[in-house]
Formats: sequence, C-alpha cells, structure tokens
Amino acid sequence: MHASKEVPFRLLEAKPELSAGDASAGNMLIQGDNLEALKALLPFYAGRVKCIYIDPPYNTRSAFEHYDDNMEHSKWLAMMWPRLELLRNLLAEDGSIWVSIDDNESHYLKVIMDELFGRRNFIANFVWQKKYTRANDAQFVSDNHDHLIAFAKNVDRASFNGLDRGEKQNRAYKNPDGDPRGPWKATPLHAKSGSSNNQYEYRFSNGVVWRPPLGTYHRFSRDSLAELDRTDQLWFGRSGRAVPARKSFLSEVKQTVVPVTVWLHDEVGSNHDAKNEIRNIFNELYFDTPKPESLIKQILDIATKPGDLVLDSFLGSGTTAAVAHKMERRYIGIEMGEHAATHCAPRLKRVAEGEQGGISKSVGWRGGGGFRFYRLGPPVFDEDGRIRQDIDFPVLAAHVWFSETKRPWDGDGASPLLGLHNGCAYALLHNGILGDKRANGGNVLTRATLAAIREDIVKEQPAFNGPLTVYGERSRLTPATLERERIVFKQMPYDVKASA
Repeated sequence: MHASKEVPFRLLEAKPELSAGDASAGNMLIQGDNLEALKALLPFYAGRVKCIYIDPPYNTRSAFEHYDDNMEHSKWLAMMWPRLELLRNLLAEDGSIWVSIDDNESHYLKVIMDELFGRRNFIANFVWQKKYTRANDAQFVSDNHDHLIAFAKNVDRASFNGLDRGEKQNRAYKNPDGDPRGPWKATPLHAKSGSSNNQYEYRFSNGVVWRPPLGTYHRFSRDSLAELDRTDQLWFGRSGRAVPARKSFLSEVKQTVVPVTVWLHDEVGSNHDAKNEIRNIFNELYFDTPKPESLIKQILDIATKPGDLVLDSFLGSGTTAAVAHKMERRYIGIEMGEHAATHCAPRLKRVAEGEQGGISKSVGWRGGGGFRFYRLGPPVFDEDGRIRQDIDFPVLAAHVWFSETKRPWDGDGASPLLGLHNGCAYALLHNGILGDKRANGGNVLTRATLAAIREDIVKEQPAFNGPLTVYGERSRLTPATLERERIVFKQMPYDVKASA
C-alpha cells in the first residue's frame, strides 16, 4: 500500500478572492488532492484535530459524476490506507474519527481501522437509516441504511457528550394530578432481581396493601417506601387504588442521554432531506449522495464542543464545514474537485452571511465568522528531498520543527529560536530572520547570531543548559566551538529532510 511517508510535502497557497468573512476565524477550505493536503497540514495541525468525519467513495461499482466510485477492491483499500494513516496523525489524543460507509466495504474498512487505530480504540458501528421507503424494485432486499464506523485516537482519553433529551424523550412525562413539582412518569416499585428479604408486603398510608408480583422483588427498602409515601411521590392511578408506582419527575432527570447505535431518519435526517437541502442551496441536485446537516450535527454534538477543530478530507458539497461553522466549531475542509471553488466556497460564504437552511434554526444561527480558501502549491522539497531555497521562514520553520519533534509549531516567525522540546533547543537561520540577508549575515551561524539565539533561549527558559540544533546556510564556528557549546549544526538545504 502507498505509505504516507512517500507523499510529498506541498505548500498551501491562500486565495483571498475565494475566501469570505473573518479570515482570522481559523477555518480552512483547501482545494487539492486530499492525500497531499493532509500531508501539508501535518507540521501545523498534528495531534490537534478533535473530530474527523469523512464520507469517502463507497466503491459501489456505480459511476458517480464527481468521484470514481468504481475501483477494484484492492485499489480502494490502497486509496484509504495512507489517508487514514495521515488522519490518525492529525487526530488529538482525546479525539475521534467517524467514517460513513455502506455494506460494500464496511467490514474491510473496520479491519484496516483496527490495524491503524487499534482494536481497543473502536467505539461503535452506528447504523443510519438513510431511507424510510421500501424499494420494491430491489433485486433481493431494500437497502435502507449506511454505517458510521467510529474510533477514538486513545479510548482512555476520549471524551464524548450525551445528547439532549429532546421532545421525544420528554413526551412520556405528564402531570395528571397537577403535582407542583411538574411533569412526571410512573416507574415500577418492583425489580426483577433481589433477595427474599425484598418480597415483603407493605401497607401504604391510603390503606392500599401491596407486595411485588410473583418472581420479582421490592426495588426499595421499607424506610425508602415510607419516605416516598410521606412526600407524595407515589401514584395509585386515578382511582387511588391501582397498583402503586413511583413518580419520577422530569426536573430530576439528567437532561442528556447516552447515544444509541441506531440513528433513525426522523431524528437525524435522510438522503431525501439531504437532497432537498442541496437543491435549496444550489438550485440543482449537484451531488448524488449528500448527507443531511442534522446527521453531521449529531456527530459533532457527541464528539465536540464549541471551539474544537473538525476536519473533513472528503468534503463533497461542504456539509461538514457548514455544520461545524453553524455550531461554532473550527474546521478544515478538503475537496479535490473544481466544486471546491464553485460550490463549497459559495455555500460557506452564505453560511457566514446567515443562511437559514439545514440546522440553522435549531442552533440559532445568525451568521458570522469566515474561512480562508487555499490551493495546493509546489512541493516544499525537491526530488532529492532538499528544501526549496525560496521558501518563507514560517513555512520552513514549521517543517523543521515537525521533523525534529513530530509536533506542530506554534511560533510566529519573529525569532530564529523555534522552541524548546524535551530538553533540546531548535533554531533556524533563514530568509534574513535576524534582519540581515547578506551571505555572511543572518543566515550564517556566527558568534553574533549564536548570541542572539542564546538570548532568546534565556527569555524562554533562563536555566536552560541542553543541546542546541541550528539550521542555517553555513557555520563560521569551529568544530571545537560547536562541540564545546553542545551545538548540532545542520546545513540548508541539504540537511532539511522531507521526513513524515
């Protein structure tokens, strides 16, 4: 299979004319091959994405207009493996990945995700009812569901939210006796398990005598039953003589519920709903298999909180980005086709302007935010794996830092010191970072440039005494000085490697 380490690092080139709204909102829409785009994101976002949702080609052996969905099985697996590998590296330790798929490849997808993410990190195979009508012209059975396979990056650190109870769960709560504590529902006083000590007969204050049905047991002790009786938490039916039950009040119930693995169309939408949303946005059905906004909302409700970063590398019509935007999550969307510019960008511009389709009303969306549009640029490294000499300092700094630490870089490009990590310091002399672009100036390691680097190290960690790695065009310090100062010098462009 095509390993992700063989994928070239490429630059991301901003296209302001296709961006919209607040450019500082932290949202990105990238047009280009998603394998190369994911690799380009690593130096900046490795380990930072809270939730990944992807809807890759299903390999259904049918021709789609915008995707080749008719690959051989082995080619489909070879396509998915390196992309999932890079997605795993981008995922935060407490994050999760969700993949839409159907029966054609779902079992094989589960196997390769077991391999890449670890079987113990498997969360669930959710079943989504994508259609609610029966296809009587189907050859054998009517296919009415898709799968959502979910894995955590690290199940020991994963964090998920309960779902709002919603009106459907609350409908069972009534108030037939006008109890001032509000709506309630009747729950049994007996249980299926217990001891013989919990099969006693009990007389309530209204004279009703009751014992659990044969083969069951009291759910409460005598003292607890007496307290329920005293505080009017029992219901004996409208007649006042029926089998007693406990009044469980809505006000005392948790307002969130644990998600279930079967998602019905009336709760999270269907293909029909999704197609209507697309028609309303584009005045045409440009995409064959869009997902409804409410389905993506449910995923983000479970897996994220406002401000978290969401990534979709098979963006399609832009639904994931649109939903994340409305739910005040940050997002990165990647789409290869020209519709990244002709459809996704205009859709997200409308969202920023306050578009009211999909989930907008349910989340109170009124507009705001924005995104930056990018296209993939030239490779960072040449065919020999050496750095391009004309690359900007912040871009090279991010790649150098990532190659040394395997962590994204947070610097601002104002200092040659990139940072400290695990007791080591890393610095880059490039593109006149010290304000001197002469050949023997700011890009060369001299006593003066070393002093500037040491000064920045002291500002960050006054007691630092670890080794220092410096990247530059050349060094004017003697080997003895480098050894005495515990400096490893790496010459550009030759020693900057295209490591993954």
